[in-house]
Amino acid sequence: MEAAMKMKMVATAMLVIMMMSVSGMKGVAAADAPAPAPASDATIFVPTLFASIAALAFGFLF
Repeated sequence: MEAAMKMKMVATAMLVIMMMSVSGMKGVAAADAPAPAPASDATIFVPTLFASIAALAFGFLF
C-alpha cells in the first residue's frame, strides 16, 4: 500500500514539474516568427524533446 502511495506522489510531482515547465515557455505567434530555412534542423527539436522527457521520466521511476 505504501508503494502505491509513493508512486502516486512521484507521478503527481512529475506532473507538476512538467506543467510548470510548459507554462514557462512563451508562445510565439506565427506572424512574429519567420519560417525556418529548408536546411535548418528545426524539425528535429520536437522528437528530441519527447526523447529527453522520456529519459528523464525513466530516470525518476527507475
